[in-house]
Amino acid sequence: MTLREKTRQVMVGGKLAIGGGAPVSVQTMTKCDTHDVKAVLAQAELLALAGVDLIRVAVPTMKDAEAIREIKKHIPVPLCADIHFDHRLALTALEGGVDKLRLNPGNIGDAEKTRIVVREAKARKVPIRIGVNAGSLDKKLIAKYGHATPEAMVESALGHIQILEDLQFEDIVISLKATDVRMTIEAYRLMAQKKPYPLHVGVTEAGSPGAGTVKSAMGIGILLMEGLGDTIRVSLTAEPREEVRVGWEILRAAGLRQRGPQVISCPTCGRIAYDLIGKIGEIEKRIQHLTSPFTLAVMGCEVNGPGEAKDADLGIAGGGDKAALYKKGKLLRVVTFDNFIDEVVAEAEKLDAEMRGINK
Repeated sequence: MTLREKTRQVMVGGKLAIGGGAPVSVQTMTKCDTHDVKAVLAQAELLALAGVDLIRVAVPTMKDAEAIREIKKHIPVPLCADIHFDHRLALTALEGGVDKLRLNPGNIGDAEKTRIVVREAKARKVPIRIGVNAGSLDKKLIAKYGHATPEAMVESALGHIQILEDLQFEDIVISLKATDVRMTIEAYRLMAQKKPYPLHVGVTEAGSPGAGTVKSAMGIGILLMEGLGDTIRVSLTAEPREEVRVGWEILRAAGLRQRGPQVISCPTCGRIAYDLIGKIGEIEKRIQHLTSPFTLAVMGCEVNGPGEAKDADLGIAGGGDKAALYKKGKLLRVVTFDNFIDEVVAEAEKLDAEMRGINK
């Protein structure tokens, strides 16, 4: 098992620990106007059910910043405000009770404005994520390095961090994101050698759920397997629940956290006995509310199917017009394809309830 790099620990909202050996957390951003409190809370409720640990909201206007107070009254998980350009937005978010700030001192302008925010965050014990993106580096750094590079990103972050450290502020989380996977990985590797602060890991603007999931899995996955990363955000052009789902799958694949069923399904071939491609998506959708970690094998023929189904906590393997349903290696019953999905989902819900100690 990969040993994780030891970083400082920061507390977010008195509930969520980031760094210092705490479980790697999953976060996302809402994708609606922050001043639309009802819409934000509706997304937050769904995201909490999906397993999100931290929700970030964009705060481009004072109207958005002022909405933080009302959002905080009802949101079920810690809240982070994403601040750019105007330090007054950060101050208003802090007054509203936000749990964490994402700040880019580079676009705030006057360093004294950043100091004002830092002093207020320190007084309220609110951590700050210093976020550096390859696409928004200072012109001086671009001139120095010729273009965006991992070294330029790290130098930018270190300069911002120094402002905070000069004020004896150490509740810091660092992110260094690029759309280029290699650049992102190298930037985090370099920073890990420089500072002990927890790392917020992600590949920014990764793209659609298809290509973006691959890029995110590569970038985030490699870093996690090297022991780097304390919290992750998968950046996709998709609904935030998809970002959370992919984030959990990455953590599962890295062996770091488990949540909900892991679906094992065959790639299908000419031996397939039924429309597995069409059914697997419906099964995944109908069990996404389950939280217990178990394996669910959905197999399409009698060659590898029975073995995989028996090895899983719950499994089904088809052949002809029927399929055998197994639980913990034992045959439960044989089902027909017309009620195949309902049978699988019902048994998955029963197993989830059993694992959570709920009578059902």
